[in-house]
Amino acid sequence: MRILLIGGRGFIGPFVIGILRRAGHEAILFDRGSRPNLYSELEHIKGDRRRIAEYAAAFRKAKPDVVIDLVLSSGRQASELMSTFKGIARRVVALSSMDVYRACGVLHGLEPGPLEPMPLTEDSPLRTRLQTYPPERIQMLKKVLTWLDDEYDKIPVERAVMAEPDLPGTVLRLPFVYGPGDFARRLSPILKRVDDGRKVIQLDEEVSQFRGPRGYVENVATAIATAATDDRAARRIYNVAEPVAFTELEWTEKVAKTAGWQGEILVVPSERGPAHLKPPGNWKQHWAADSSRIRRELGYRETVPLREALEATIRWERANPLPVDEKQFDYAAEDAYLRDLPGRAS
Repeated sequence: MRILLIGGRGFIGPFVIGILRRAGHEAILFDRGSRPNLYSELEHIKGDRRRIAEYAAAFRKAKPDVVIDLVLSSGRQASELMSTFKGIARRVVALSSMDVYRACGVLHGLEPGPLEPMPLTEDSPLRTRLQTYPPERIQMLKKVLTWLDDEYDKIPVERAVMAEPDLPGTVLRLPFVYGPGDFARRLSPILKRVDDGRKVIQLDEEVSQFRGPRGYVENVATAIATAATDDRAARRIYNVAEPVAFTELEWTEKVAKTAGWQGEILVVPSERGPAHLKPPGNWKQHWAADSSRIRRELGYRETVPLREALEATIRWERANPLPVDEKQFDYAAEDAYLRDLPGRAS
């Protein structure tokens, strides 16, 4: 198959390309060409994602069987994508997010009403408010994820991709993706404390019990490649996540142990612990996701075991340090809390 990837040189894309090529498929890149040395041997259409319709002639000449859009941000972009490739490709695979679910709105205080039951399936209720995050949060995310636009919301993206009668779409709702190249540095809050020599890692009580969906980048890429090359995925929506949604406490234990740390993890009461340990939100609302549909229908399985995934991520994090937000690491407040505990000297 000939598969066109939009935004294929970011975090997840290179892993998808490698998997496709090893399986004998042809990968075509469409992007700005800002990283020319990465997969320079591949067929490449250079252009601006925000003006995708202008490149319809080049796409028609390339003759892709399937299009994978890794950087869709808004319903407007998705509608333009579908109209551009109608009559050119036979299917589109769009990456979405678990943040479409109503549970995301409950966690962030944007949705009224009760907690959503777990696990989240593809049929769980979606957000009723088409605003995933407050505007200031979007502006912060755009500094890390340059493909985001001010209209970011995956719900309109999904609607546009799934509504086109003449071009079947497939939607993959992704988890918290970690691994080498992770812009969000999802292991950093744990790893920094380990590498700073902290003897005690403190977790807020409510946050420590939160269960969220995770996925190692190469395993997520395998799910994407599987959906792109299997026509049974046409007009289907799939959750992608590891089969076990660990609590933050369990996850911290696994990451710290893999990093060689032998200290103590202390769960602190939400009402008395250091304030920086509890980000805003209703942490009683979990995001645990059921990924059995893609496993059952397409035969998807993780190819990289958890231990190996954590080891690879930790190696990369340590080899590529970045400045951190010191507000997240108020060690003075954490030490003061420990000193005030009965029976502890430090």
